[in-house]
Parts: sequence; structure tokens; C-alpha cells
Amino acid sequence: MEKGKNIKNTYPVLGMSCASCAARVDKTLNSLPGVYQATVNYATAVAQVEYNPEVCSDATLQSAVQDAGYDLLVDTGEDVADKAEEIRLTRYRKIKRRTVAALLLSLPIMVISMFFEDISSLKYVLWILTTPVVFGLGREFYINAWRQLKHGTSNMDTLVAVSTGIAYTFSVFNLLFPDFWLSRGIEPHIYFEAASVIIAFILLGRLLEERAKQNTSTAIKKLIGLQPKTVTIIVDSDERTVPITVVQKGDTILVKPGERIAVDGMVVTGESYVDESMLNGEPVPIHKQSGEKVFAGTINQKGTFRFIANKIGSDTMLAQIIRMVQDAQGSKAPVQKLVDRIARFFVPAIISISIIAFVAWIFLAPTNGFTNGLLAMVTVLIIACPCALGLATPTAIMVGIGKGAEKGILIKDAQSLEIAQKIDTIILDKTGTITAGHPVVIESLWENGFEHSKKILYSLEKLSEHPLSDAVIKTLQNEKEISIDKFENVPGKGVKGVVGSQTYYAGNLSLLNDNHIAIASHLQELANKWTQEAKTLVWFADSTQAIAAIALTDEVKQTSAQAISQLQKMGVEVYMLTGDNAISAQAISRKVGINHYKAGVLPNEKAQFIKELQANGKKVGMVGDGINDSAALAQADLSIAMGQGSDIAIDTAMATMLSSDLLKIPETIRLSQLTIKTIYQNLFWAFIYNLIGIPIATGIFYSVNGFLLNPMWASAAMAFSSVSVVLNSLRLKRKRIE
Repeated sequence: MEKGKNIKNTYPVLGMSCASCAARVDKTLNSLPGVYQATVNYATAVAQVEYNPEVCSDATLQSAVQDAGYDLLVDTGEDVADKAEEIRLTRYRKIKRRTVAALLLSLPIMVISMFFEDISSLKYVLWILTTPVVFGLGREFYINAWRQLKHGTSNMDTLVAVSTGIAYTFSVFNLLFPDFWLSRGIEPHIYFEAASVIIAFILLGRLLEERAKQNTSTAIKKLIGLQPKTVTIIVDSDERTVPITVVQKGDTILVKPGERIAVDGMVVTGESYVDESMLNGEPVPIHKQSGEKVFAGTINQKGTFRFIANKIGSDTMLAQIIRMVQDAQGSKAPVQKLVDRIARFFVPAIISISIIAFVAWIFLAPTNGFTNGLLAMVTVLIIACPCALGLATPTAIMVGIGKGAEKGILIKDAQSLEIAQKIDTIILDKTGTITAGHPVVIESLWENGFEHSKKILYSLEKLSEHPLSDAVIKTLQNEKEISIDKFENVPGKGVKGVVGSQTYYAGNLSLLNDNHIAIASHLQELANKWTQEAKTLVWFADSTQAIAAIALTDEVKQTSAQAISQLQKMGVEVYMLTGDNAISAQAISRKVGINHYKAGVLPNEKAQFIKELQANGKKVGMVGDGINDSAALAQADLSIAMGQGSDIAIDTAMATMLSSDLLKIPETIRLSQLTIKTIYQNLFWAFIYNLIGIPIATGIFYSVNGFLLNPMWASAAMAFSSVSVVLNSLRLKRKRIE
């Protein structure tokens, strides 16, 4: 995609293991000559790069990323996305195998360390079991730490590598050379369980993260799947089935009942009703006849028609929606995880403190300075082991997501749960979100003495192709079907048929006016009232007068008004955007208490409206259920899909409400608030032991009372901080979010 002289492309990025990796790739790309702007999204593992092709090239971008220790897929072939997905899937399976193996090996290590550590021979078993965990299953931590070191940075991998490496090395030394410490009156201890369990837990976190990322491209795949692979074109009055790729502008295309429309165009012959819910989100199909526009991905109902193709390939409305979803998903700045930000400063600080303690002991205590200094250095590194830090966020997130699932709230990943508590504006779609999503008969008025004619209306609607007929049939389902003579569909207006010698009509007001049918004043007054209430009318008449008026509507869900009220009380501003008409939008917004609404909104306009709110500093949540909402869902800071909506809306969204109950939205925000609060509490428990223990570990009190913290107690403090974090996270289960 070109922008002036610049080219803007999206590339899959391989080898990123954490948010700081995305930041590293982002920095690398943005530092290249000719690159105007680069954004790397860790969640979707893609990089959007806008560059000047006269100064930069795909090969230059790839080479720079490879030098930074990652890889960029720049192949422009159609299978590049599939290739990237295959590589990511292979990585997921690899991490899964390593995680399972690490957990299985760590279990006996923990048992032996807790109950049988005094048995000397079993200490060698611990060494044998720990070695493959640290240097086999956990080798990527060391590789990534070395990569970060080469670039002068650090992250969680550095913390894991340093602490487990020190714990392992110190344990091996104590196992092989215990006399070194015994001769100095110190009991040597081993810490193999610390090294193995840390790696097992961190791998488990990575596995859960990779699993959450597997579905990021599903929405795009399903959108692409809406376009049929083949199409029937008319050539010299003959029908030919050809691949969609050979269709040209100006081709005449035949669409049969039940088929998806392949490209955008204009109807030239025939007529039908077309389901355009992917564009407007409305449940009622649109009548199409000569001169009407049709769009790729929409579904033809019962009729047959021909249309002239005028937009193909990347120019279709469907392609634009796909592009908007891709841009919205890929343009978001990578979220730097809190623990990585802490680790960036924490790791160098801890290493510096341990070295300073070692050097200080040598200079301040010449007699036993080396021994006590080495002991202090190791104790500092062990007590600063990131087990609790590594557990602080994932345990709270896991409990929070689990609690949400119990309440019928499916949250895609940790980032989504974190964002929810920041939302100050909610955008609601109307149909299927605030309302039930399908028309039903809610009122009807029959002229006196004509109730027996219900079976005639039932029989007419049974023959009708109009989508509203199903609602009328359902309300008259106890009637007996009778024979209709001379049945006829009146395009865009309704149906008619003969029973005995009388002609009957069922349809809209235009059908009655065209046939000069009288409407009693009381029926007309009621019909006007229903129209003002945004209800759809079906008239039933004989050849002289209207017999009945039937009102249909897409009913508001029972809990919608309550949910909107709760959101407003929480300080969240609520907007309704709908593709429906202004009268219907006004009626629904008034009924549920929404002060801000926009009607007749197209999919790209929904996404644009959200962009405008975000530009004004708003954190926007979007709630929708249709394909038409997918671009807006992807653009929003938090996207929520109704569980009964389309698969594509659900795949695009960060959270899904299984019951399609809007009350789940304020519950989601409250759950997010509680979870984030728990994370901060966990980080407090993760660091309080360090803040207290590290000064003690350096031997700061040795000159006062001769106390020097033993690495065994350092390990116990580290373990207790981990227990504190887990117990605090479990408290979240008992919190109320209703």
C-alpha cells in the first residue's frame, strides 16, 4: 500500500518472547534510514512499517531485525501469513512439550528437597534432574539473556537466567566441595529446587501466553472466508463457473438462492432479498432489484438475479473491512508488561548490589572477607530470585480470567483484562446487543368480525419469501393452513392471493395504497402511533378494506436498561451507534436511557467515530455482535462481543459475553479493577521481602550483632513471598463482581 512515495507494509515477526522483544524490534526498525514509521505489535506478532523504497527495502528491514536476534518474513507471496502461522504453531507445540517436561521433572525435585534433603545420595539425584531443566528446557532464557546483554538491555529472561544460573552453580559447588564451607564453620546448602521450579513456572506462563495468541488471526481468516472461491458468470448467454480470481469489472454474474455474493456490483435483472447483516448489522434482509447495489460477502436469500461487477479484489467493501481490522489490530503500540519494566532496572540493581557487597566484604574484613563476601553475594541473588515477581501477574490474571469464565465472561488474554478497568466510554451496537436481534410480533389489531381471516393471513405468509413472514407465521402457528389461489409476490411491497372469490393482501402501506384499499381511522391512528415507536407494520386487507394491522419490533433485552444505568453510575459514558434509521435509534435510546446515539452508521464510520474519541483522550470499549462491528471492535481499546453474535465479532473481540447479557459489561470492568488491584498487591508482597531481606543479605548487621543471613533462609524468604502472592491471588475468587 503506497502513501505518496512511501510504502506501507505489514510483516510477520518471528522469535519474540516478551513485550520487551517487541520494543527492541520496534526500536531497530525505527532507527533505519528511510523508515518513516514502524509499529510492532507483540500480541499479533506483526510489524507495520512505512518506508521510502528509494532509501530502504524489504531486505534491509529483514537484515536489521535478524541482526537484533529476531526474524522478519518479507516474502510477498500469498502463503506468507500461513507460513508465519505455521512457525508460530510449531513454537507453541515446542513450548508445550518443554513446559510439561519441566513440570514433571520439578515435581520430584520439590518432594526430595522438602522431605529427603538430608540423604546425601539423593542430592546427586537432584543435580541429575535439575540439569536438563536448567540447561535443556530453560536454555532459551539464557540465549535471550545473552542477546539482551549484547544490546545493553535486560528483561525477565535476564532475571531468570541470572538467578537460576547462580542458584544452580552455587548448588553444584556446595555439592562437590562441601568442605570449603564446613572448614569455615558454615553448613553448605543446595538450591536445585529453586532453579528448576522458577524455570517450570515461567515456561507455564509463556505457554499460556502463546496459547492466547494463537487465535489473533482467526477473525481475518473468517472474514476472508466470506468471499466464495468460485462464481457463475454469464458469457454469450451461457453460465460458466470460474475462480473468483478471474472475475473482471463489467462481468455479468449470476447469483442463485443461498449463495454468497462474490464481488461488489449492481443488479441488472431479477430480484431477491439479500442478508446484509455483515454491513449494517440489521436482521432484516434488503430487497434488491434492478439498479440496486450488492456487496461481496452478503448472502442471497430465495430469489435469483444477475448483476454487473464494478468492484473486485481489494476494492470491495469486504476487503476494506478486512483491511480496517488488520490495521486496527496491528497499529496498537505494544503493551510493556509491568514486570518487564521493573526487571529492566531491578536486574542491574540486584547484580550491582551483590557485587558491591562482595567487594565491600573483601576490603572491610580481610580475614574472612572473601568467604563472607561470596556468601553475601549469593544470598543477595537468591533472595532476589524472581519467583514471586514471576507469579505476581500470572496468578492474579489466571484467577481473574477463571472467575470471569464462571460468570459467563470469556476474556481473551491478560492485556484485555488489564485494559478493561481503564475504560471511560462504551460504544454499543443496537441490533443484537441492546436488542434481541430478531423481529417479533408484539401487537396487533383486527377489525371486528374478521378474526376468522387469520388462517388466510397465515396461509399467505407461509407462501411469502419476505423475512418478516416468519415472525407473523410464528404468532399464528395455531391456525390451519388453507389453499391460496393465484398467489403472487409483489416486489418490495408484500404478497396477494385469492380465497374463494376474494383477493387478500399482506404487506406494507404502499401495497394497500396501490390497490386503493380503505383504512379505518382508528386503525390508521394506531398505525401512526406504532410507526412513531419505531415498530414495523404489516397490513392485512381484502380488496376493499384493511382487516388488521400487525406491529413487529426487535425487542430490547430485559437487562439492557439496567446495565446502561450501572455503567453510567460507574462514570462510563455510553453511546449507541447503529445502521438503523433515526426514528428507531431515537426510540431505543430513549427506552434504555442512552443520551448519545448516531443512526445510519456504516462499519467504517463506527471505527472512525472511535478513533475520534480516542484522539480526545478517551479509553473506548466497543460492544457488538455482527460482522459489521468487526472493524470497530478491532479499533477499540477494549472490544466485547455478544456470545450469540457472529464468530468473526467474537474472534476479533478481547472479551465475549456468553449470555449476551449487557449486565456482564459492568461486571467485566469491576473484575478488571479487582484483578489489577490484586496484581499491585502481589507486587508489593513480591518486593517487600527483597526490600527487607536484601540489606540483611549483604551483611549490613554483621558489625552490630554478628548476623549474616544464610542462603537457606534467603531461599525460605523467597518461597514465603511466592506463597503470599499465590494466597493473595486466590482471595480474588471470593470477591463479588455483580
